[in-house]
Amino acid sequence: MAGRLKRPFRQSGVIPVLDDRVVLITARGSDRWIIPKGYIVKGLSPADSAAKEAYEEAGLIGTVSQDLAGEYRYRKFGKHFSVEVYPLYIETMLDEWDEMHQRRRRIVSPGEALDMIVHDNLKSIVAGFFNMLD
Repeated sequence: MAGRLKRPFRQSGVIPVLDDRVVLITARGSDRWIIPKGYIVKGLSPADSAAKEAYEEAGLIGTVSQDLAGEYRYRKFGKHFSVEVYPLYIETMLDEWDEMHQRRRRIVSPGEALDMIVHDNLKSIVAGFFNMLD
């Protein structure tokens, strides 16, 4: 019997927007720069779940848009993930947050973010959001 395609695990994340800049965080245990993201919490919309992740992973509080900025896929540990990405307009950046000892946080220009982000499809979403596509 041929292998069946399994549905990817669903996640959601945010593009954290502070004025005309972006807040990136490092992946846990790595120096790769990413956006806050995680599994979609039951009972929350994907956008609201992503905002919860931004609070936990980066100490960011703000207004999340329910309008999808884009979606990208990746593989990790042999599993497939699909991430829905929403804009989060930051109102408060906490000085202390849940994962502050596990991650770094940096405020950068959109251009710097594109240089720092590893995933090409995520780069395209950020570039599209900031109208930086060629």
